[in-house]
Formats: sequence, structure tokens, C-alpha cells
Amino acid sequence: MPDKRALFLDRDGTINVDKHYVYRPQDFEWIPGIVELCRAAQSAGYLIIIITNQSGIERGYYTEQDYAAFMQFLSGQFEAHGIRIAGSLHCPLLHDEINRKPAPGLFLQAADRWGINMAASLSLGDKERDVQAGIHAGVGRNYLLSDSAEESAADAVVKSPSELIPLL
Repeated sequence: MPDKRALFLDRDGTINVDKHYVYRPQDFEWIPGIVELCRAAQSAGYLIIIITNQSGIERGYYTEQDYAAFMQFLSGQFEAHGIRIAGSLHCPLLHDEINRKPAPGLFLQAADRWGINMAASLSLGDKERDVQAGIHAGVGRNYLLSDSAEESAADAVVKSPSELIPLL
């Protein structure tokens, strides 16, 4: 059994404020508490992996190159806070039934690529599809970041990523 554990993060609405298809550095704004969570997770030995759909590519709002440039910028923002992102996976296709969340494909690819013990890992996303993908991939603990969710299959609904720090 793999021995690495991961903190899986959705991107828009979980790492950065969702301003409708963010792909330019000037539109970037941290979600409060995400830096603190990532620092604590890294200190506790978790790999930090971003799992994101990114349908704006297929919709023509931005290109794969725009996405790659933004992810390089985002990695630099994390590095400025002493945080290393192990990697990221995305699915730009609207009708990909294997990889597009709520399907578990990207999580399963990450598990294989980085040797992740999924049962010992956790995920955080701002949509129910993020929670469902984590559950279907066997992620041990799945959390929903929301101010207003009333029902969720998540282990818990949190209002700030920093609420997860004691659970690491």
C-alpha cells in the first residue's frame, strides 16, 4: 500500500476566489485560510495536489497555455509562502465522464502518479462535485468549503480552510 498522503484541493473557490474563470494573475485573490492550511498540511507530511476541472478552456475563455502560465504563477505564489505544490491535474473537457469531477479519474491518476494512500488523504473543494469525486476515488476524508451548504455528502462543511488544520 502506498504510504504518501495528500491534501487534494480544488482551485477556483478553494485556493483562489472564484471570479468566473480565473486565468490571469491580476485576477488572483487568495481564499482566506488556504495558505495556513497548506503550510500545516505540508508540515504534517501531506503532498499538496490541485485537482480542477477548468472547462473555461473548452468553452474558449482561455487556452491551455493561459492555464499553464497561471498555474506556474500560482505555484510561485505558494512558494513565496514556503509551500510546495506537488502537482496539479485538470480536465478541460465538458463531457469527459472519466476525469471531469464528479468523476474520480483525476484523483485516481494522482494516486497512481504520486503513490498516494487515498484512505489516509483528504480533499477540500467548494462544490458538491468535488466531494463526490473524492468519495468515489476513495479519499478518506472529504470536506466542502461553503458558507451556505445545508446538505452535503462531505465529512463536514467548513467556512474556512483553516478549520481543517486540527484534523491533519
